[in-house]
Amino acid sequence: MPAAFAMLIGAQLLGEIARRLFHLPLPGPVIGMFLLAVALVTFANHWIVPSDGAPAPLTQVAQSLIGNMGLLFVPAGVGIVAELGVLERDWIPIVVGLLVSTLLGLVVTGLVMHHLTRLAERRQASASEEDRA
Repeated sequence: MPAAFAMLIGAQLLGEIARRLFHLPLPGPVIGMFLLAVALVTFANHWIVPSDGAPAPLTQVAQSLIGNMGLLFVPAGVGIVAELGVLERDWIPIVVGLLVSTLLGLVVTGLVMHHLTRLAERRQASASEEDRA
């Protein structure tokens, strides 16, 4: 379990290094989790049995963190309260940004899901045609 926690922290550190090195506009932990996901997919045959998902220790650590996720939002909530003056002054652009980004996220997610579903259907049809032949 300590190795799995170190893997999560290491992924976050790599993400932060990449963000600073390449001046990326994303938070380091987001980049790190993306890198971890890529590593898990890329090296799945070496770390896991394909049907099991992530390695068991990593899954345990992740479930533990998810179980306590409410505590992780406390600093963000305190930060928002500390910046109430900014919220009062700039509430219109903040609300517009939240609405637009939410709608954009929904549209992009829907389009990606639509295309992935069609791709999966084509692959399944292709595989069933090969089985018939």
